[in-house]
Amino acid sequence: MTGTNKGTSLTRRRALAVTGGTAAAGGLAIAGYQSAFADGTPATAAETATETASASASSGSGTCVLMSSVTEGPYYLDGALVRKDITEGKSGVPLTLRITVRDTTESCAPVAGAAVEIWHCDAWGYYSGYTTANPGGSAPAESEDGSTADDKTYLRSYQIAGANGVVKFRTIVPGWYTPRTCHIHVKVHTGGEKEDGTYEGGKVNYTGQLFFDDDIAEQIFELEPYSEHSGTWTKLDDDMVYDGGGASSGLLTLEPVHKKDPSKGYKGSITLGVDPDAENTGAGGGGTPPSGAPGGASSDAPSDAPSASASSSASSS
Repeated sequence: MTGTNKGTSLTRRRALAVTGGTAAAGGLAIAGYQSAFADGTPATAAETATETASASASSGSGTCVLMSSVTEGPYYLDGALVRKDITEGKSGVPLTLRITVRDTTESCAPVAGAAVEIWHCDAWGYYSGYTTANPGGSAPAESEDGSTADDKTYLRSYQIAGANGVVKFRTIVPGWYTPRTCHIHVKVHTGGEKEDGTYEGGKVNYTGQLFFDDDIAEQIFELEPYSEHSGTWTKLDDDMVYDGGGASSGLLTLEPVHKKDPSKGYKGSITLGVDPDAENTGAGGGGTPPSGAPGGASSDAPSDAPSASASSSASSS
């Protein structure tokens, strides 16, 4: 089943602020961001102990299970920055993402020092580094979003887990692109270290994707700026990657900041059960990036990528 997102494309020129400040978030109130991003405080020793004890007690009940690994996809880039807020002024519904990494081989103990890396598209379906790839349907060109975002780094980041195995990101809910459902890519690394603002060395223990409930995605896609991308989006049951396994397959637990107003944002959470001794770079390979990719990549796009052509369906200014 697919969902149809109907909206009128509104053209806007990118406004580069001399001061480097970020643009307003597409009609979303600043208070909404503050509410969604409120839980950014570090865990206390008591919180860490409580989480560890709780996880150990529930490890036999299926709560802590080895996550299903899936494809890396065609839009991965090395060198993401270590940072919590990855929006760079990109507008959208605020999302505070809390990810807990646990060792499935050691009584579900937290994996301290794990580097969690995420990347995802913006509200119109564009990835940084691949901003000319057509997301399908009809969307404004990525350059018309009015933000000051760096086209090579937005919505990509690492965070390094503390003693409780927890990382938190401040981002936005992703949009959609043909033929995929709403999702966030994730990798868990261990054994490396922070260097020059990024994470170097070590190995990848897990490669996966995080997913959003259809009903929540549908509400969000009716809001600005998502509604400026019109067309047909894919629901979970028809997605080529999500296998229907719920949390163990990456389905996020989502809590609205305001139950009657989805524009205020969501708090998303998930526990990733990994084997710190294993190496897993992703089932099925990464695919070939579309044209416009860094390094002169091939123009042959894989099946899980948007059209490789430049944004012919994007409206011009």
